[in-house]
Amino acid sequence: MATKHYSIPSHSGSEFAKQATLAIVAGLIGVLFAGSTLVTPLYVIYERQFGFSQITLTLIYAAYVIGNLAALLVFGRVSDQIGRRRTALTATVVAIIGALVFLFAHGVAALYVGRVLSGLAIGIGAGTGTAWISELIGETDKSRATVLATAANFAGLGIGALIAGLLAEYAPHPLRMPFIVYVTALLLIAIALAFARETVLRPLDALLRISLRPRAAVPAAVRTAFVAPAVTGFGAMALVAFFAALVPSMLANELHQTSHAVAGAVFLELAAVVAIVIALTRSLSNRAAMLCSLGLMLPSVALIVAAQFRASMALMIAATMLCAVAVGLGYRGSLQVVNQIAPEDRRAEIVSAYFICCFLGNALPVIGIGVISTLASPRLASLVFAAMIAAFAVVALGFGLKYTDR
Repeated sequence: MATKHYSIPSHSGSEFAKQATLAIVAGLIGVLFAGSTLVTPLYVIYERQFGFSQITLTLIYAAYVIGNLAALLVFGRVSDQIGRRRTALTATVVAIIGALVFLFAHGVAALYVGRVLSGLAIGIGAGTGTAWISELIGETDKSRATVLATAANFAGLGIGALIAGLLAEYAPHPLRMPFIVYVTALLLIAIALAFARETVLRPLDALLRISLRPRAAVPAAVRTAFVAPAVTGFGAMALVAFFAALVPSMLANELHQTSHAVAGAVFLELAAVVAIVIALTRSLSNRAAMLCSLGLMLPSVALIVAAQFRASMALMIAATMLCAVAVGLGYRGSLQVVNQIAPEDRRAEIVSAYFICCFLGNALPVIGIGVISTLASPRLASLVFAAMIAAFAVVALGFGLKYTDR
């Protein structure tokens, strides 16, 4: 069945409805992603209260990716089949359940379950919201749709970390209040979605015909060109994961910054700069953005190591800024390069393969850092992480310069 779209007339009422829906959908993306980093400033408290190691901390963080992968591989096309609003509401309900699991958590098992549900909700809702925004804006300005969706994504990441940090530092019940606020925000979004303009019309019985067959592959003809954007996405998400999972512990143990609000503010800096970089570099070619990102990854990780070894908050702020520029350029550039090299009839599969690389970057390196931190030392773990990012960046630069079309 072909996708049916609303025809949106140009009169003021319909234009208002369209703009209101854009705001609601951007809010949906932002609130969902806020749930991902809501626990960032809280990891130190959970670690102390439940008595788990740095390895367990990183495994809890990485459990989020299980939900992401399930959403991508199994539920990635559901909103095309049953409609955007129904899928978005489903994602919101899953996010509420995940937040309630955190709210009433009394052990490590609940943290794993909450992270998986959070990843699942975000994976379903973000893909749905991005497609919804693209349809509302129309074919004339795809870059605007990308910028709006990505800005909402990173704004949510930063605001979630900051609000959780502030509540954990200054409000009562630091492991409860952030999730009470979050569930309230999700309920408001769910109510707003009831009034959002649908762009994919499906009958109710479409729910009975959902196809959940996974689709992700890279054709042989574009594999060499795929290496550079895939590794760039992996590295960019590894940097984000480092800040989301491990920087709060680094701030407390190495830089002697024990305020949960400071931990939230550092991640807000990262997310805000990423969003600004994506918005301000639209005129930079996708290939140039990707290659610039790879070049910036080396000094970025060098600054992180320097900040840790010198216990310097000033260096940490500078490292966060440079990492954010690398992430913003890398994520935007590599994703759009993938879209460029993908044949039209295989684009969805290739983009899915790209996101799998991003999700793996978001999980595997931080687990390795957790293992090394526990068995050796946090400083050695940071050195190994820096060396890995540098090596990947050099490899990706080589492939990008040789195989990616100008």
